[in-house]
Amino acid sequence: MIRIAIVGEIGSGKTIVAKILKLPTFYADIELAEIYQKDKRCYKKLKKRFPKFIKSFPIKKKEIVEAILNNRSNIRKISKIIHPIVRKRLKKFLSDNGKNKYVVLDIPLYFENNIYKKKDIVIFVQSNKKNIQKRIIKRKFFNIKLTKYFRSIQKKNIYKKKKSQFIIENNSNKMDLRKKVNIIKNKILNERNST
Repeated sequence: MIRIAIVGEIGSGKTIVAKILKLPTFYADIELAEIYQKDKRCYKKLKKRFPKFIKSFPIKKKEIVEAILNNRSNIRKISKIIHPIVRKRLKKFLSDNGKNKYVVLDIPLYFENNIYKKKDIVIFVQSNKKNIQKRIIKRKFFNIKLTKYFRSIQKKNIYKKKKSQFIIENNSNKMDLRKKVNIIKNKILNERNST
């Protein structure tokens, strides 16, 4: 199995790129939302750790955001509870898709959480600040402080680019992006099929 990881800055368009690839994909953000909605054990752990913020089940993203904004160190405490569950789900996803030649990983903290493997094919999605800002503002729980904080805990773009085999510019329309993604997809499939 070949793992294709999509990386880039917050709001660069990683998830759109993952969707265009049309391959089995692990979307960490979707998994996280499902954990908040369905995992009672996770809720109990978070409620015990943050009784002031986590009020009821299912967990509301707004409460998680408030806990992080209240104290920046809370993100590490939340991560200690959440990340093992996400990793378990990733392991299951990889196991369930073991017969597939390719899988896509859309994991925001892919490098930071040591998910990266040398054999992975990494695609870096690049976008200008203006477009990134436009996309971020549209998000339901947009918060400038939170966005800045998440940026501060991520590896620098220079590092991500160095580790990437492909770089995609996402500054125009979806049709243009689709073309670029499909060119890269064909390169990956043809290269792997010829070896």
